[in-house]
Amino acid sequence: MNLLVMFSRSARLRALLALLAPVALAACDAPAPSVSEEPPLAGATIGGPFTLTGEDGTDVSWNDFDGQYRIVYFGYAYCPDICPTDVQRAMAGLKQFEDANPALGAQVQPLFVTIDPERDTAEVVGEFTENFHPRLIGLTGSAEQIADVAQTFAVAYSRGEEGQNGGYLMNHSAVTYLFGPDGEPLATLPTDQGPEAVAAELARWVK
Repeated sequence: MNLLVMFSRSARLRALLALLAPVALAACDAPAPSVSEEPPLAGATIGGPFTLTGEDGTDVSWNDFDGQYRIVYFGYAYCPDICPTDVQRAMAGLKQFEDANPALGAQVQPLFVTIDPERDTAEVVGEFTENFHPRLIGLTGSAEQIADVAQTFAVAYSRGEEGQNGGYLMNHSAVTYLFGPDGEPLATLPTDQGPEAVAAELARWVK
């Protein structure tokens, strides 16, 4: 990757993260669901087994995380705004939840899946994820693999028009999913409401 491009993109990303940094920890005191209350996505046909390429170039499978809760976001590293904002808020919320509930927080594995495999190599997604959380794992793969996984997780995406400099944007669903220990869909995390709301939603369903 061109070093100037890497520096420019990293500098912009650091500036964005500084603006979005949470000013206080959430109490994570959302009311616990009643015994009869089901998660919002209970029974939904979202998610399923896959094998993609991790940041170190090795295979990473959905089943590798059996027994753990999973946060899953589909986006791309070259996204100028929405993806870094959503991921920053989700990971800041996870950090708040971890601080308030260390044992439970350790049971949550965050995953970032690219929808732009042409540019998002294992190295690129690794550079992206390291800005947000030490346990966030970036995943890439072939165009066919990504298309299959996106369909399994009910994520739509398309490539935008190419600009004069050869760059392009990706149009895609911006949903942050929470899955349970058996890989079952539980809820979406409200990144649009900020890290505190994310931490509260995690406290509601991670038990």
